[in-house]
Amino acid sequence: MSGTEPRPAPWVERAGPQPASPTALLNLVIAQASFIAALMFYVGVIYTSAYYGHFHLSPFSLGLGFAEFVLQSLHLMTFPVLVGAVVLLVVVAVSGRRPRQALPAGLVRVASLGTALPARSHLVVVAAGLFLLVLWWQWQLLLPYRWAGPLLVAVGLLLGEARQTDADRPRGLRDTAVSVLAAAAFLLWTVTLAAAQLGERNARNDAREVVERTGLVVYSVQRLGIRSRSPELRFDDLGQGTHFRYRYTGLRLVVAREGRYYAVPIGWRAKTDHVYVIREADDVRVELTPGVR
Repeated sequence: MSGTEPRPAPWVERAGPQPASPTALLNLVIAQASFIAALMFYVGVIYTSAYYGHFHLSPFSLGLGFAEFVLQSLHLMTFPVLVGAVVLLVVVAVSGRRPRQALPAGLVRVASLGTALPARSHLVVVAAGLFLLVLWWQWQLLLPYRWAGPLLVAVGLLLGEARQTDADRPRGLRDTAVSVLAAAAFLLWTVTLAAAQLGERNARNDAREVVERTGLVVYSVQRLGIRSRSPELRFDDLGQGTHFRYRYTGLRLVVAREGRYYAVPIGWRAKTDHVYVIREADDVRVELTPGVR
């Protein structure tokens, strides 16, 4: 008996990872879905505020709801953004020990080789991002790429975290949390700048090609006082025998909400021209026409 090892009792179970319960998985899915919905709502608010702000409107005065803000955030889902998000997720997954086990070995090897050199120079990446922020903040340079500054800072912080994870010296939760939270804040700043820039750019393009938007023909019993420097905005008096005596043409629709039509004249200029709010009523009739292409 002295040369043999004692056997564990049959009723003693070895400790090991226990599978997550269905309730825990459901709570995890709900938490992640809530976070994604909140992020999409935030992005939608930033995008619509920049877009309608170009037309001197506020999305909150238009009465947009939660679902509409979420749908507006899909404008940011372009191919380069999706590719960058996938690359960022792979880098974050490779930076941890446990997430590597869930990835294919070949993908982990390629991603590790691709991030090894940038991880060693992560401070250079952070410094480059800070330099771009200074150029934008102080001298208003590289305005179309102002989102690149906080993005480089976030990527540099994540690369530095990946390097520290591969090191032999263990790190505390506080050190890791600070870097990850800082990177998350800079990523949120990046998304904010990108959404605002995209909304403003789309609004400028739509204003430049406003003739292609849905047209409005407004009939009224009395004069509405719609005036503009645009020669395309026309006013016609149809005569005393007509109930809707006055007709206005040359308007283009920006948005319609709850019986109100927000319209601009053809050739509208953001800095000088007005946005007309026309409410359909018994003495005002609005007809929609196709835009000119």
